Amino acid sequence: MVRRGLSALAGDDIAPPGRRAKMPPVNRQTAPPRPLEAVVFDCDGLLLDTETHWSTAETTLFARYGKTFGRDHKLRMIGSSLQATGLILEELLEQPGRASEINDEMLELVEEAMVASEPMPGAADLVAELRGRVPIALASNSWRRLITVALHAADLTDSFDVVVCGDEVPHPKPAPDIYLETARLLKVAPERTIALEDSPNGVEAARVAGMFVVGIPSFEGIELPEAHVIADSLKSDDVRRALGLL
Repeated sequence: MVRRGLSALAGDDIAPPGRRAKMPPVNRQTAPPRPLEAVVFDCDGLLLDTETHWSTAETTLFARYGKTFGRDHKLRMIGSSLQATGLILEELLEQPGRASEINDEMLELVEEAMVASEPMPGAADLVAELRGRVPIALASNSWRRLITVALHAADLTDSFDVVVCGDEVPHPKPAPDIYLETARLLKVAPERTIALEDSPNGVEAARVAGMFVVGIPSFEGIELPEAHVIADSLKSDDVRRALGLL
């Protein structure tokens, strides 16, 4: 996996997916924005260690249909919206036309597991350090009902100025809608905002929205070459340097 610090150049530009008539240009900055107006966190696998809960739920769901859940399945679904996940599961589980029903099963399994959600290493400390310095938000492809449970379990319910979820925008990641709506609610410029992401879909969404992106892969095999900065964890000095904390 390619690792890049703050001195590295950004990757190739990502073409906007054409899902909105008007969007800011893809962020081509090679240095973090200054002054920084806001920081936006992704949730699953970035802020909270919830991908393990998703994996547990996915393993259980696959077993119900006589299948074995594996690494390649995980890589295909990680960072996807629930709508997209349902369609992928419909195919993998050989259940044509049942995406909605399978999604309902998945949601029940995940929601049960979310009560044990915990922050990723360095997440709680980073949120606490940023609060009061700059507006912070959460922008997740997960639905509000799951995010509410997870934030409560991790004792982060009141930590964010704005929370936007995948069931609250017309198009989830990799479309930029979630990030554009987050910037609108925060009343900040996307190009003056840093997004923290762990998946290719999330990185694409944030860049197309015009934000500077710090990528922190949450699963072995994930590569984020389009992120402006790549780090191993939220505890990394590269992350803190990008956010102006060093």
